[in-house]
Amino acid sequence: MFAIDGCKLKSNASKEWSGTFDELGRKKAKLERASKRIIERHQAQDGLSEELVTQDLKQKEKLDKSADKITAFLATHEEKTGSKGKPVKSNITDPDSAKMTTSKGTIQGYNGIAINDDKHQIILQAQAWGSVGEQQTLQPAVEQLKRQLEKLNSDKFSNKQAIKFTADSGFNSEANLEFMAQSGFDTYIADNQFRKRNPLFKESETYETEQEKRRLKRSKGKPRLFTSDDFHYDEATQTCRCPAGNEMWRSGINVKSYNQEYTRFCGYLKDCKVCPLQQQCMRKPPIKTGRQVQFKNDESRKKLSYIDKMKVKIDSPMGRRHYSKRLGCIEPVFGNITVNKGMNKLTLRGQTKVNAQWQLYCLVHNIEKLQNTMH
Repeated sequence: MFAIDGCKLKSNASKEWSGTFDELGRKKAKLERASKRIIERHQAQDGLSEELVTQDLKQKEKLDKSADKITAFLATHEEKTGSKGKPVKSNITDPDSAKMTTSKGTIQGYNGIAINDDKHQIILQAQAWGSVGEQQTLQPAVEQLKRQLEKLNSDKFSNKQAIKFTADSGFNSEANLEFMAQSGFDTYIADNQFRKRNPLFKESETYETEQEKRRLKRSKGKPRLFTSDDFHYDEATQTCRCPAGNEMWRSGINVKSYNQEYTRFCGYLKDCKVCPLQQQCMRKPPIKTGRQVQFKNDESRKKLSYIDKMKVKIDSPMGRRHYSKRLGCIEPVFGNITVNKGMNKLTLRGQTKVNAQWQLYCLVHNIEKLQNTMH
């Protein structure tokens, strides 16, 4: 069995120099205003001591240097956009790195992706990614894994359907599941509701308490938002009412998304602006449009998506059994690299150099595992 996961490592870059082009532009303007205030203070107070003047000039030089650094970066780089086309943060020190949220806080770094087997914990594929979502790393990683298996030229790997492949919910998407279905591997990739559907967790007070704590931490204490289940949709009349009882207008029919068709509704702006349930319904106060919600069409409900098929597969007793092995397959590998070997940060900059460094870390791990296997 193979497992894939990512290990987030801090890089040789400062997260203070991260931001979208708009944020960096505002930071530059702020630095220029601070530099200008120093000159204005000197002009208003001619009697300043020589020591204070020297100190202020050093500070002004530092501010001007930082502003020039941002100006040069904005002039020589293009703004990055995410998978949804929205601008994402760029880093001036290392443009290939990214801001990442970890259990120990936010870091500026790279995500070291690795695929290893469960028996010997040998890493067969390793690559470091910066400003790329974890979902987008699965396909290139699996393609490289297949090439590695072909190089081994072993009968053991000739039947890919017999090879189990596991990944956590960070790699779950319709596109990835479709790709894995065509790859030939016997795949088990969890979704973010996998634990919630587990009968063992349904009556667990500890699990519910911990999940609520995590939700409150992520949402900063904000109430849980309404889902489509809280809206009253009548498919026969093609009408919808929100939890507050207000009628919504149909904004789209047969809207295609991930090979599924939906009917979409939108709340009237005048209703949403004064709604007493606004904080439970919308993340931000409405400005241009009201709350939007969509429902699967009847034909789409009959047609199972790859995500739906994976839910059925992974919720089966055999699916849960195979997926339960993932944790003991990949996590000890990262623990050995970052804790036992102390290789818990990246000292180089740039995608190419960082990728080479991450692969060297994995090579050190593999040498130890191979040595243990041979004895």
